[in-house]
Amino acid sequence: MAYGATALAMSEGTQQADISVSNLSVSFGQIRNALSDVNLDVAQGEFVALIGASGCGKTTLLNVIAGLVPASGGTASIRGRAPAAGRSDICYILARDALLPWRTVLGNVEYGLEVSGVGREERRDRALTYLEKVGLQNHRDFFPSRLSQGMRQRVSLARAFAVARPIYLMDEPFSALDSQTKLVLHDQLLDLWSSSGATVVFVTHDIGEAITLADRVVVMSKKGTGVAEEIVADLPRPRSAEALQADPRYHDIYRRTWTSLKASTQ
Repeated sequence: MAYGATALAMSEGTQQADISVSNLSVSFGQIRNALSDVNLDVAQGEFVALIGASGCGKTTLLNVIAGLVPASGGTASIRGRAPAAGRSDICYILARDALLPWRTVLGNVEYGLEVSGVGREERRDRALTYLEKVGLQNHRDFFPSRLSQGMRQRVSLARAFAVARPIYLMDEPFSALDSQTKLVLHDQLLDLWSSSGATVVFVTHDIGEAITLADRVVVMSKKGTGVAEEIVADLPRPRSAEALQADPRYHDIYRRTWTSLKASTQ
């Protein structure tokens, strides 16, 4: 098993994990061992991608961290506290953008700030700032029905990062996008994350996406039986999703991840 510098530091007790799960197991009624013996630490400010075959428990693990699914065994600690639904320090981004159709682009980005109690003038200024970061400042008065799927996800990213949460959980947010649009969104997400200092756990089925975005790629074993391997995405930052395609280190990490993923499903 390979570990990055952040994981090594935590193992030596020199850095506190933002997210820590130990011997975690989850069962649903007759479904035994949706997760079994999962151990994972995520350092503050680290970007970790979870990858694995369908049904291996990636989303279940994300839901435990979010406090949406209770653990059946083991422990989970999120910034020093037990998981709980509705925490104000976690933002959960789903595969579907979940934009409010009756609100404009600007109104959708403002929404998270509004429910957080941010005043009208400040939330408008922050929403406009984040719309500019994702290149949609000229679409602020559009309603979601006029946007492409890629544009809708850019609004979703702007809305999420405008509220400035310490932890972001992302469940395949780009799965419905074409390859070219994904590259654009990858670069925008990396820009938003790098300026935020946030901790990210990102679920994906796309090996290239995991390597492009993450500091560490965690390969989940099939049928939820723990972590098969952790692979360090030892690539320079800041990153360009497009430029990485020409980097031989990217392709070496891709091959290692694919080999680990294939072994984990056998």
